[in-house]
Amino acid sequence: MNFTISKTIGQNSILYIIETKETINTLNLNESEINYINKNFNNKDNFVSINQYSKIIYILLIEEEKNENKRIEKIRRQIPALYNSLKKHKIETISINNITDNKKYTLAVIETLEILNYKFDKYITKKDDLYDLQQIEVIDNNITEKDIEKIKIISEGIKIIKDIVNEPFNALNSIDLANKAVFYGQQGGYSTEVLSKKQIEALRMGGILAVNKASNTPPTFSILEWKPQNAKNSQPIVFVGKGLVFDTGGYNLKTSSFMDDMKQDKAGGATVIGIMYIISKLNLPLYAIGLIPSTDNVISANGTVTGDIIKMHNGITVEVLNTDAEGRLILADALAYAQKYNPQLVIDLATLTGTARRSIDILASALMCKIDDQLKNKLLEASEETNELLIEFPLWEDYAEQIKSKIADLKNIGGLNAGHITAAKFLEHFTNYPWIHIDIAPTAFYEKNYKYYNEGATAIPTKLIISFIEKILK
Repeated sequence: MNFTISKTIGQNSILYIIETKETINTLNLNESEINYINKNFNNKDNFVSINQYSKIIYILLIEEEKNENKRIEKIRRQIPALYNSLKKHKIETISINNITDNKKYTLAVIETLEILNYKFDKYITKKDDLYDLQQIEVIDNNITEKDIEKIKIISEGIKIIKDIVNEPFNALNSIDLANKAVFYGQQGGYSTEVLSKKQIEALRMGGILAVNKASNTPPTFSILEWKPQNAKNSQPIVFVGKGLVFDTGGYNLKTSSFMDDMKQDKAGGATVIGIMYIISKLNLPLYAIGLIPSTDNVISANGTVTGDIIKMHNGITVEVLNTDAEGRLILADALAYAQKYNPQLVIDLATLTGTARRSIDILASALMCKIDDQLKNKLLEASEETNELLIEFPLWEDYAEQIKSKIADLKNIGGLNAGHITAAKFLEHFTNYPWIHIDIAPTAFYEKNYKYYNEGATAIPTKLIISFIEKILK
């Protein structure tokens, strides 16, 4: 989608953003149109459209709400009605005229239109009937070219993530995912090193190798690096993403209803690629590393079975009691590897547990962390601002009892309850640094349209992470 900044109103269909009903009288509308708008606003409808035949006039009245984050979220939730109207009338260009002093309103409209305009149509052969919003013209004195460039880059990164996650297994395996990391590094500016199976074996990454045992495709371990000369941090922030390109559950086989959308299990790895692309493309003064362990989890005569004992990269032994608890095995090796960087902070992102989704539905991602309160407050502030919500769960030591093995150091699964917490307690054994674990199983992929997200990959929590990083840099 193209973005342009204009100072004058052209002949395009236009969205007016207003804060008071009195503003309606200042618009270029006739008396009957003004009466129609006021009547609808009086019926508590904050979004009204008028078809002038040559173009459509849309008016969005900002709801009275003291909390700015909630106010902006209400704007986002009005935009599907706008987009559906644009689609119905096949409008390719929309002007946004923000008659307020808050440029965040304009940015919220743009980002939501971008989300709604995304479609994964690569495999649709007849595209004639597919709608595509081509251009947004911005009329807002507070918006700069830098604002437009930033939102464009973030939108590009989000599209990269969605495209990777939505790709089926027969089109994207572990090698392909590593190649995506290389390609987008070339496009964005970060460097990439991809470790082969022999190198992974030399590093004794037993978790990755155990999950990969049944596969015909070797595992990969991608190392993404962005280290600008003006970086404000000497110790890197490390992002670790689960790159499970497809998960059958292994010998603990999933039923079909739980396996159908398991292409989404690479969402953590895809998000790390997107985040590193955005950070480098924005040229942020941040030393950042991305680590993506990748394989598939399938079945063969050579596969790992329950009861097997494996040794991880840091020497810890693990009794595998569930082959469908594979994500924590590949993440654990990556988290242990991250120690070599003496990181300032490590953030891992993974569609890790169904328990997280059952605990909180699709409303938020599950957060478990070992960071100070100041850093946690920045993270939660970013969550509220972007509405990519987090719900924190405790890492109480009592949960560690559930993953103690009688014949190894750990077992890879706890009891029936609090599975997302015991999974995090497992990962904690491989960290010796400030650490944030975000289980995105509830939010990374939606089976049907929800709020202003289309069915499929969501790229949550990309905006949250970028906002959080900006707060750290300040």
